[in-house]
Amino acid sequence: MINRGIKAKFALGGITKPMVELLEEGLIKNIFDVQDFDLSAVDSISKNTNHYEIDSSFYANPHNKGCIANKLDVVVLSALEIDTDFNVNVMTGSDGVLRGASGGHCDTAACAKLTIIITPMIRGRIPCIVDSVNTVITPGDSIDVLVTEIGIAINPKRTDLIERFNNINIPVFTIEQLKEKTENIVGVPDKIEYDEKVVAIVEYRDGSIIDVVRKVK
Repeated sequence: MINRGIKAKFALGGITKPMVELLEEGLIKNIFDVQDFDLSAVDSISKNTNHYEIDSSFYANPHNKGCIANKLDVVVLSALEIDTDFNVNVMTGSDGVLRGASGGHCDTAACAKLTIIITPMIRGRIPCIVDSVNTVITPGDSIDVLVTEIGIAINPKRTDLIERFNNINIPVFTIEQLKEKTENIVGVPDKIEYDEKVVAIVEYRDGSIIDVVRKVK
């Protein structure tokens, strides 16, 4: 950002120390803070006048005309696992058990002009790139680029990005190729066995139900 003279009008979301540093270095003009992930963010909101506390409705409510997520150019998100259709799971672990809430994952992914998912190819000997995620939290239509430690995969629907990234010095693969490379290292885990009992439902940002979580046998 310094070398290219790039400055951001705002940063949004769960705030961390690197975001605060960007604000204090003048590379971000404002921070809109719906939650803090470390003490540096907590300290910043008490001393930096351009660090604003906001509620979840102003953050990402699709029915709020002032929803600031609608103004995002780029969002960077994590994943527990991602499948070959670019669907992302951030809620259930490799054992099928609920790990926590998804926050504004699907909201910011849907709103941003460029949605980037960052995940290692392997986590605890378990592949993070799979045929089908345990639980769909953010649909693949909202995901543009997957970034791993060996290279990236671009959603085939983003032909504009495929063309633009054609001459970059970063290895570009299909997501199927990344999945194959992962399986060559750790193999394919046994499928989780589920009961018929539904223990949770996944509600998308528009109120529709896009998946359910079943009891693990």
